[in-house]
Amino acid sequence: MRNNSLNVAFLSRFVSLTSMLQSKLFTKTSRQAPADEVSVNAKLLTQAGFIHKELSGVYSYLPLGLRVFRKIENIIREEMDAIGGQEITMTALQEKETWEPTNQWDDKQVDVWFKTKLKNDTQLGLAVTHEAPITKLMKSFIQSYRDLPKFVYQFQTKFRNEARAKSGIMRCREFEMKDLYSFCKNEQEHNEFYERSKVAYKNIFDRVGLGKLTYLTFASGGMFSKFSHEFQTVTEAGEDTIYVNKKHNIAINKEVFTEDVKKDLGLGDDYEEAKAVEVGNIFTLGTRFSEALGLAYQTESGDTKQVFMGSYGIGPGRVMGTVVEVYHDASGILWPMSIAPFQVHVLALGTDKAVADAAHKLYANLERAGIEVLFDDRDEMSGVKLKDADLLGLPYRAVLSSKTSSQIELKLRNEKETRLVSESELLNTVSVQKKLDTA
Repeated sequence: MRNNSLNVAFLSRFVSLTSMLQSKLFTKTSRQAPADEVSVNAKLLTQAGFIHKELSGVYSYLPLGLRVFRKIENIIREEMDAIGGQEITMTALQEKETWEPTNQWDDKQVDVWFKTKLKNDTQLGLAVTHEAPITKLMKSFIQSYRDLPKFVYQFQTKFRNEARAKSGIMRCREFEMKDLYSFCKNEQEHNEFYERSKVAYKNIFDRVGLGKLTYLTFASGGMFSKFSHEFQTVTEAGEDTIYVNKKHNIAINKEVFTEDVKKDLGLGDDYEEAKAVEVGNIFTLGTRFSEALGLAYQTESGDTKQVFMGSYGIGPGRVMGTVVEVYHDASGILWPMSIAPFQVHVLALGTDKAVADAAHKLYANLERAGIEVLFDDRDEMSGVKLKDADLLGLPYRAVLSSKTSSQIELKLRNEKETRLVSESELLNTVSVQKKLDTA
């Protein structure tokens, strides 16, 4: 037994950060939902120790929450890179002069600014978006038709003085956004990239588990174009109303849902009203910002033309909150495999040392096989461990106890049935599902 314990300790030393002992987490679960939250995502994520509320609309991401957030962020990054995006990071502090040419420093035009001053009374704003700053930046790098097209994106903190922030991490006053900006020679070149961006966004929502409930939605194009396109996920937690055409897998936002629009789209009357969350959007900006800020290029024939622009936004935090709104039950969260903080939750129940040793060994073997695993090694009652496992919502729960003997009780979080499996069967089952769900 002593040698076996030494082997377990030796193996555990080599478990990488892709796995974690639950006893080492500084966060704790809570039996009670926070009284000051109304949204499901905020209640469950707080109870489970994924986020911490600093103030209304401002949240910290704790270790488990940050793992989910980074997985969503990396999925977005991969899809942006795949269509030619180049990643940068811009500043959150913005000069008043950057926004004055488009009249967006005016609070009557943009009413969500957080504004401040330097010691010398120079006015600054905390960026609500980055169309103007990126246009100003690209003036240093775009002068000729040979410099186009270019597609630049970032993950950057945005600050918006929202009048209401009651939807948890789906509507915040401080939040991270991925915003990509396209710079093209003309509208045709822009439209080609715009269509590629639609496919990339569809891939993102498929990969995070929202694909079947997320619709390309026609919305107002404002001053830029006839339509912009939103990606709306159907859920009762949604703040928007859309009309869904399942036959054509599209939707129309209520703000533009008219007979003329339906006629333009040629889709008939097969629409159903639904509540939805806007999880992403893409816009044609045209030459509004390039004209205002002087972003032009020399054509092959020597003429000067304004750069034709587009904007493409998606918030990892809003996606994360929407996933929780869609995938939960009375006991807690149900994470899709692709973005779950860990893929397997190993629980050792009871006080039998042989069970604990077997669980440590399983923990190390799962990690060695490339499977992300959280091991509940805490000195807690079995009921507490089982309730916490449901609350945290990892895709697979693997229970070892004196009752299971040398086998493992395996359960999918979204199913009621459990089954006894060997370690090799567990490894094979999770590995196959991981490939399917993270492809």
